[in-house]
Amino acid sequence: MKKYLSIIIGCLMLAFATSCDPVETNDVDPNQIFGKWHDGTVYERYDADGTGATWDTADDVTEEEAQTFSWSLNGTRLAQEHHGEMSFVVYKEYNVTKLDAYSFSYEDDYGFGYSFVRVN
Repeated sequence: MKKYLSIIIGCLMLAFATSCDPVETNDVDPNQIFGKWHDGTVYERYDADGTGATWDTADDVTEEEAQTFSWSLNGTRLAQEHHGEMSFVVYKEYNVTKLDAYSFSYEDDYGFGYSFVRVN
C-alpha cells in the first residue's frame, strides 16, 4: 500500500510542477524607452514612431551614418528589425531585463546583451 501511495504522490507532484506556467510580470514602462542610450561606444536611439538607429563610435560611425531599425516592445520582449544596404532585413528579439528613466538592459535568448544608460 505504501508503494502505491508513494507512486500516486510522486505523480501528483510531477503533474503539479509541470502544469503551472510561470507568472509573467510586466514591470516595463514602454514610454521609458524613447530617447538615446549608450553602452560604452555603442549607441541606440528609440523614436516614438517605432523607428530607431544604432551606431558604434569605435567603428568611426556617427549618428548620421547609423543603421536604422524599426522596433516594438510587447511586455518585456523587444523586437528590432534592422534595415541594411541592398534592402536586407535582420530580425532580432530580446528580453528587456531593466528599463527605467536612467538605465536600459536587454539580452537575447543566449544571454548576450547590453546595459545602456540614457544620454538625453
